[in-house]
Amino acid sequence: MSEVQYYGTGRRKTATARVYLRPGSGEVTVNKRSLDDFFANEVLKMIVKQPLALTETTERFNITVTVTGGGNSGQAGAIRHGITRALMEYNSELRPKLKAAGLVTRDPRKKERKKYGMKGARARYQFSKR
Repeated sequence: MSEVQYYGTGRRKTATARVYLRPGSGEVTVNKRSLDDFFANEVLKMIVKQPLALTETTERFNITVTVTGGGNSGQAGAIRHGITRALMEYNSELRPKLKAAGLVTRDPRKKERKKYGMKGARARYQFSKR
């Protein structure tokens, strides 16, 4: 029937990534584009591959990702989180290693809302005494 696949949902800021790991040669596809095509920045590619490098599973899976929302950095972080969760579904013994590297924890930071009567979340309009 259908081949084995492992799923993980990753989130960071406002980005959400749905990650599917399938046995294969190590190809990463993001929104139907190759990883190199999707992320121009080398640092972001490295962030995405972190959990695979750490668990030495880079050549073991083909990864298919659908990512929405946020910007480049948030999307890369969401993909990394999703890959980590999918790897834990594949083999729960990898969790301590991933946890030690800080990849299991979701980064909960979000943009703070702008407050009324102010220029931004914390920046105020310039005060004039006279």
